[in-house]
Amino acid sequence: MAKNKWNLKGKRALVTGGTKGIGFAIAQEILERGGEVFIVARNEQLIEDRLVSWQKQGFGVFGACADISVETERTRILDEILVKWNRLDILINNVGTNIRKKAIEYSYSEYDNVIRTNMHSTFAMCQLFFQMLKKSKAGAVVNITSVAGLTHLKTGAPYGMTKAAIHQLTKNLSVEWAHDGIRVNAVAPWYTKTPLVENLLKDKKYLESILDRTPLGRIADPEEVACVVAFLCMPAASYVTGQCLAVDGGFLANGF
Repeated sequence: MAKNKWNLKGKRALVTGGTKGIGFAIAQEILERGGEVFIVARNEQLIEDRLVSWQKQGFGVFGACADISVETERTRILDEILVKWNRLDILINNVGTNIRKKAIEYSYSEYDNVIRTNMHSTFAMCQLFFQMLKKSKAGAVVNITSVAGLTHLKTGAPYGMTKAAIHQLTKNLSVEWAHDGIRVNAVAPWYTKTPLVENLLKDKKYLESILDRTPLGRIADPEEVACVVAFLCMPAASYVTGQCLAVDGGFLANGF
């Protein structure tokens, strides 16, 4: 272990939402540390562009277009991965969406979309890929959540609900799956430079309010989140499970 504890050489990883933002940065980090990656996203052209770029760099990378909030799409992804790999070492549940409005303003379809995309898909992906992770004998699941699951933010209540639920799922699975050699952790970012929030960050007053509550005084880069995720997947983190690590520049520690 001493020789290889700080890399991911030979590891096989599935990263959902792997073409943009945090998901893209996580896939890149895993590849650079010696792993193979299978990315899933909904934009077929962007997947193709990412794969071509990575393959030109000599990385072992694959991908498929799918909406993992849909059961048949998830099953198809499992079938495609089984053709390539007989085990899965790393599962990164990164897919997520948000609708920012007051709780009383949500239609049921909006509420259902957030719950289904964020929470239901994470549970289903864990359940679906359990057997492949078990075959690894050193599997690692990392659920990308948010500090919105740990405290109130100026964002939609359903989003925070899903992230809090995934934190609890992380704890439950870390205990249930420990004897199968599978570690389960979560990473909860604060505001990060991703397409999901770029319009919000263009509002100077809103940006100032974010920075005012962030002791490090800046917005995170996706790579800073990805490095924490990669660590949790490494042999170096072999005794870390059931944890939620906030990558938040000190936001949660900052009182009044």
